[in-house]
Amino acid sequence: MKPRQDGDGVHFHLASPTLISLDAMGGDHGPSVVVGGVKDYLLRHDGEGLRFVLHGDEAAIRAEMTRCGLTDAVCDVRHTDKVVAMDEKPAQAMRRGKGSSLWNAIEAVKTGEAAAAVSAGNTGALMAISKLILRMAAPGLERPAIVASWPTTRGYTAVLDVGANIGSDAKQLIEFAIMGEAFQAAVHGVAKPTVGLLNVGSEDMKGHDEVREAHAILREGGIPLNYHGFVEGDDIAKGTVDVIVTDGFTGNIALKTAEGTARFISGLLKEALTSGPIAKLGALIAMPALKRMAARIDPNAINGGPLLGLNGIVVKSHGGATPQGYGNAIRIAVDLARSDYMAKVGANLGRLAALEQPAPVAETLGETQQ
Repeated sequence: MKPRQDGDGVHFHLASPTLISLDAMGGDHGPSVVVGGVKDYLLRHDGEGLRFVLHGDEAAIRAEMTRCGLTDAVCDVRHTDKVVAMDEKPAQAMRRGKGSSLWNAIEAVKTGEAAAAVSAGNTGALMAISKLILRMAAPGLERPAIVASWPTTRGYTAVLDVGANIGSDAKQLIEFAIMGEAFQAAVHGVAKPTVGLLNVGSEDMKGHDEVREAHAILREGGIPLNYHGFVEGDDIAKGTVDVIVTDGFTGNIALKTAEGTARFISGLLKEALTSGPIAKLGALIAMPALKRMAARIDPNAINGGPLLGLNGIVVKSHGGATPQGYGNAIRIAVDLARSDYMAKVGANLGRLAALEQPAPVAETLGETQQ
């Protein structure tokens, strides 16, 4: 079903709703971007069977709903005066955050009312509160892994972890591989994603003990993943594999390096294209191609990083996202909620647990050596 727009605003007729829970007060702009993101999502995607629960200041939320032409048929507003500040420490947020818009958005997932939650709020607080309320899907995980959708020459590669778990042992790296593979299938539609472990070389003897141990287990095939092997840093942008697994320390450095390099090249390009009359004329001629390139690497086009490893779906939006960017975070939440992501991850985590069990000892009662 597509929305119908007329002079009175945008109207949506939804049935059999899947609920998506939104922290309407999170981020740099609060309700204006969150409600605008709902409208953006519904204008660009099929809203059939979908409703949103918005947590926060009811008066501010309803003012934005009126501006965007959204009604109670689409959005259920849950009022709260409490807000987790963007600079609040995670420990403080856990102690004082109960009843806040962020807390209530996650709580709706725990109770089963909502299929997923989205917040543009404080990352540390979101991660801490999500773990406290939803718990982890695997006992070895210290905290959720953050996945980034990385633009490549072949589309998008899922890279994780990009900052949550600074150090990871072999078991955690395999858990990241399981979660990243399921994410890539659910969100980017890759039927059988290839998975690689980020390393300093492709040879079996390269890398530290943890990454080599994870490589050996994945190569043995006890877990049904399409495992490629080791990949190096330049393979990320090439799109050599669909999912790249690493620890949060390395992943975050790679992500920040790529972002800084992109800004540097964009600055050089802008400087070159405005350096004189001929350069400006060339820029004008090349403008359609330049706009396509800019859209490909626009942070809002890939906004939305799920916190993988929780007993529930939570998506982190960038705090400074535009309505279009927030709409994309909603899309990721909806895609995960409507997929078999949770079931697939649970099944493969179960296989990993079985591999860790010691081999059964043969019963020798009554047996004698001849």
